[in-house]
Amino acid sequence: MVTRELAEELNNQLKDKSPEEVLTYFLHAFKGKIALASSLSLEDQVLTDMIVNIDPETRIFTLDTGRLFPETYSLIEKTNRRYNIRLEVFFPHAESIEELVNKQGVNGFYYTVEQRKACCRIRKIEPLLRAFNGLEVWICGLRQEQSVTRQHVQVVEWDEKHQLIKINPLIRFTEEEIRSYIRQQAIPYNPLHDKGFPSIGCQPCTRAIRPDEDIRAGRWWWENPENKECGLHR
Repeated sequence: MVTRELAEELNNQLKDKSPEEVLTYFLHAFKGKIALASSLSLEDQVLTDMIVNIDPETRIFTLDTGRLFPETYSLIEKTNRRYNIRLEVFFPHAESIEELVNKQGVNGFYYTVEQRKACCRIRKIEPLLRAFNGLEVWICGLRQEQSVTRQHVQVVEWDEKHQLIKINPLIRFTEEEIRSYIRQQAIPYNPLHDKGFPSIGCQPCTRAIRPDEDIRAGRWWWENPENKECGLHR
């Protein structure tokens, strides 16, 4: 059984280790009870490469919200072919989507934070909970450099909400280190990253950013920075 105390102990033990060392420990110690929750981001593509090299049987899943970019769907197929794996894809319940759209409209998430979070909950949080079934550890691609809401993220954390250990092997990586790894290993990635999209989520909620903007500025750009999380990491 995983606990907060165990997460804290493991963070003290592994906080200065390389991403590969962190992954190797967890993939072996929690085999069959660990998975990568991939958004197909640059970070998650790097983690996919590392994981497959350590233990290709590890579960890797993604969430299809129904509002993703075409480039993201193409990347799922490219990733499966490159690594000879099959990403698990979790979808929201159709009935919940129908109820949401009939209540707040197709793009009601633009009007209030509450409506946007309701959309995220149905399209992302509920499918994530189903994906978590049977897990004790989930692997994430969070980096401290990504946003003001992620400055204090640790390598190993206790997720109180989901009662899981969450690990962030790339937490101290810079964007340049991520891109360098991708170039060196010729890892498939979303071409939108070369068009001003450092962070890519649902198509209606993601835009390209200007050179002087924070790298998360293109996500839910109409909201204040402190609100810019969907609920997956809070």
